[in-house]
Amino acid sequence: MFLENTVNHKEQFGWIEVICGSMFSGKTEELIRRLKRAKFAKQKVEIFKPAIDKRYHEEMVVSHDSNEIRSTPVPSASNIRLLADGCDVVGIDEAQFFDDEIVTVCNDLANRGIRVIVAGLDMDFKGNPFGPMPNLMATAEYVTKVHAVCTRTGNLAQFSYRKAVNDDLVFLGETEEYEPLSRAAYYKAMLKERVKYYPVNDAETVDPKLND
Repeated sequence: MFLENTVNHKEQFGWIEVICGSMFSGKTEELIRRLKRAKFAKQKVEIFKPAIDKRYHEEMVVSHDSNEIRSTPVPSASNIRLLADGCDVVGIDEAQFFDDEIVTVCNDLANRGIRVIVAGLDMDFKGNPFGPMPNLMATAEYVTKVHAVCTRTGNLAQFSYRKAVNDDLVFLGETEEYEPLSRAAYYKAMLKERVKYYPVNDAETVDPKLND
């Protein structure tokens, strides 16, 4: 369980917090909540997001529930290091879209005494670890995994199933393109997709779990 800490100006080092999960799990909502609390405490806060994320707004970090906080879009992780000077708290949204240097940047900031809060997808639409997120989670002091609700079973969902026909790893979208699924629902959806594009012949059988 994550117990929210506060900046200790007598301590030389900061720390890293990672908020991860599937699409529609409340990652950005939780990031905004922590950053607004820090702002209320009159700490100097800077928020960054990848420049490619323009779904809701070019400069604002916006959650699916329409909560928002002003941010600085940056093309690469190295820009964050240059722009975070003098901050108490640094927030980073959609971290999975950054290059691997984001891990070094976050650790450098924490070593300078900054509290670093990172939000991002832990898995891509194929169910694989996404970009730099595994390394960020490994080096962070605190990791919070949040869950969505499966649209098909009502159980906790940790997979982001892509409904749109697009194989690009980076494909920004909302409810029209993605839905959160539980392990069971995701497994069945992927099997159906496989059968659709690679029909079985008479000698093959479909996994019986597909018909559960």
